[in-house]
Amino acid sequence: MKVRMLNSREPQDVFSKQVPKNLITNILYFIVNLASGLFLVPYFINSLGVASYAMIPLATSFTAYVNLIMVSLNTSVSRPITIELQKKEFKKANVTFNTALFGTLGIILLMFPVVVLLSYYSPSFFEVPSNQENTTRLLFLGVLSAFLLRAWGSNFGVSIFAYNRLDFLNIINAINILVQVGLIVLLFKLYSPNLAYIGLAYLIAAIIAFALTVFFSCRINPHLKINIKDFCRSKVKEISGMAGWVIISQIGSLLFLQIDLIIVTKLFGTLAGGEYSIAFTWSSMLRTIAGVFINILTPVILNYYIRGRIEDLISLSKSAIKLTGFALALPIGFICGFAPQLLSLWVGPEFVKLSPLMLIMLSHLAINLPVMLLFDINVAYNKVRVPGIVTFCMGIGNFLLEIMLPLLTGWGYYGVAIAGAIVLTLKNALFIPWYATKVLGIPRTTFVSSMLPGFLAVFIIAGSCRFINFFVPISGFGALIISGIAVTIVYIGSIWTFTKGNAEYQMVMSMIPSAIKHRLKLNIKSSTK
Repeated sequence: MKVRMLNSREPQDVFSKQVPKNLITNILYFIVNLASGLFLVPYFINSLGVASYAMIPLATSFTAYVNLIMVSLNTSVSRPITIELQKKEFKKANVTFNTALFGTLGIILLMFPVVVLLSYYSPSFFEVPSNQENTTRLLFLGVLSAFLLRAWGSNFGVSIFAYNRLDFLNIINAINILVQVGLIVLLFKLYSPNLAYIGLAYLIAAIIAFALTVFFSCRINPHLKINIKDFCRSKVKEISGMAGWVIISQIGSLLFLQIDLIIVTKLFGTLAGGEYSIAFTWSSMLRTIAGVFINILTPVILNYYIRGRIEDLISLSKSAIKLTGFALALPIGFICGFAPQLLSLWVGPEFVKLSPLMLIMLSHLAINLPVMLLFDINVAYNKVRVPGIVTFCMGIGNFLLEIMLPLLTGWGYYGVAIAGAIVLTLKNALFIPWYATKVLGIPRTTFVSSMLPGFLAVFIIAGSCRFINFFVPISGFGALIISGIAVTIVYIGSIWTFTKGNAEYQMVMSMIPSAIKHRLKLNIKSSTK
């Protein structure tokens, strides 16, 4: 079967026309991710209990540490291999691909004994009851092994990324989640609720996702061939140069994003860890929403850099930050505004007490998540050393503050959440935008005006939701959904009116498929071409 590729006729048009497809599949993947999260959390709590449920997010958070080197290497490989494929330098691309493929395989083989040890000692570290020790070990082993397999498979995903076929990657990720959920429910029904079955479901889903990644990679890019003879030691040095600083940055990021759940569990016990995980679930979902917008633009930013379109890159980044902020403001404001009602209907009235925790963990994300797009500029320019050092140092500061603040103030896990919000805001709202402007050689305040609107919108939406509940108390899912629809319609209408004709409006229209624009008679110049 002949496949249309980026390096065929009119490559830039093909690249740009892929953006709407990527957005649609990104949204579908997010819906699958959201639905599975909303379903599984109360399902696990009812089946296993709050304390046992806490082991599941802990196991998945440990995958971030196991995958630290893998993610960093893939980030470093995506830049050169994208440049080489777009320039049709297929021989060089094969050297980069095989060096990364066999290099990461060696790392995985070295890391697997570490995974086994982590899994074996996990019950002791988290003080799991003796009757759940073996199931906890199997949970950690299955989840960690699954992520190692997905990490190695991402070497094949790099070529899919290089041709901007993120729609295929989104389909694979959605299938991975659906298989996980389906197998967990099936095994729980056929046998009994057991943590070990969750680990098994993760592993089987990862095997299926790995096979699909290899299949789509071969279909999209037949130029890349597995050949150990293309492994190049000098290329290892080139890749590891950027990877080393990305690893340092990743360690710092993990000390921001993954350490709080472990700290809460160790300081305050598994029950507190389970309660914290409930609020943490919404934080993870909001990060997924941010990824929906950021992921579709990452290849475009790299493409602009390759083609020297720096002004377009800056304009796109500013618009993307503002749009992502507006997009995040709606769910963040809605969740914060209806937090007590949402918790009561979702996991039970006994968890309404977590409403303040959700406000602390979520409200700052409207300003801290959109700027993540700017890290792609650092990668494109190969300027990752300084961000790596700063992120690592601030990550250590975050770790120490998350331990000290609750112990000194007696605020419990609220102190952990407040510490994380403070340090993350210092890094994301101040350092990241400043350094991006330094790399690009533009004024320091270039991105500030794009960061604030979404943050302000959160408070407007949250206040509106509280106002609605004051006059019409929300007592069921029906009333909550109707209120959400009403707020969404008014909010989208307002944003559409205020942004019509500007760069953000142009970007939104560029992401709408041509067939829909034609039916609606919308003739807007694409901002991503």
